[in-house]
Amino acid sequence: MARRFVMKWKTAVAVFGILIVAIGLSLQFFQETELPPGIVSGNGRIEAVEVDITTKFGGRVALVLVKEGDKVALNQALAQIDTKELDAQLRRAEAEVRSARHERISAIAVIAQRKSELSLAKKDLSRSQGLYENDSISLEQLQRDETAVQTAKATLAVSQAQLSNSEAAIEAAIANTELLKVQIEDSILKSPIAGRVLYRLTEPGEVLPAGGKVLTVLDLTDASMTIFLPTLQAGRLHTGDEARIVLDAIPEYVIPAKVSFVSPEAQFTPKEVETRTEREKLMFRVKVRIDSALLAKHSAIMKTGVPGVAYVRLGTDVDWPESLQVRLPL
Repeated sequence: MARRFVMKWKTAVAVFGILIVAIGLSLQFFQETELPPGIVSGNGRIEAVEVDITTKFGGRVALVLVKEGDKVALNQALAQIDTKELDAQLRRAEAEVRSARHERISAIAVIAQRKSELSLAKKDLSRSQGLYENDSISLEQLQRDETAVQTAKATLAVSQAQLSNSEAAIEAAIANTELLKVQIEDSILKSPIAGRVLYRLTEPGEVLPAGGKVLTVLDLTDASMTIFLPTLQAGRLHTGDEARIVLDAIPEYVIPAKVSFVSPEAQFTPKEVETRTEREKLMFRVKVRIDSALLAKHSAIMKTGVPGVAYVRLGTDVDWPESLQVRLPL
């Protein structure tokens, strides 16, 4: 009996000790998570702008020059679409330009010949008119010379029209070569941003239609967290208000941010979102954005999808508590 009593007593003491520890941890948790008036928070995940690298024209993928996770620079070549067919079309178009220019030279020579013929016909007509007035030639001869002048003028007009056509053909051929050069240049897919490759969606040899996705690149200088706040809190927020972000993975750091968007319309709260206030049916979407210069400085450790808590200040007269003072990695 005594031994059983001792065991029960030890068990009771152990349970009591566990309860004391649990109560202490709970009190510490609530003290740490209690926010001063004027500061509210919401849960969310770090999101970054995703840019799809797509084909402008359909074709076969010749090269993919990057892998998932690679950092890329602005205008860096990421992939190459096969251009053998376009190269052949460009050579043919350039030959058409040369041919059109030769035709223009020929047309200019013909015009010079037609002008000479017209000048001669006019001189013959002038002599015929003088001879006719002196009754030295017949009316028929004079009319033949007049017709020759009209014919020479018409022939010259046709030659001038052919010259205009050859010049237009040159412009069309040059425009075609420029179009093909643009298509060949667009076959080299370049990054419109500096970022990191998130997905490699295509491999060399695959045939893609126009608009086919090859890669997805994350913009490491445009990251934010979306939270949902009730009407009374969201209504006091303004674009540019100061905010703080604390990530679950690195709770020792406090990241400065600013409110970049407050939804003008209320919406239903997604199930995965929790707020410190009692859940309401209608909430306002708020986006908290991290400064791009700060993101660029720490781009090597920048990751998306990391959960955390965003804290926003409802007035400039509210001071940040010590726990939310900015703390960043060196």
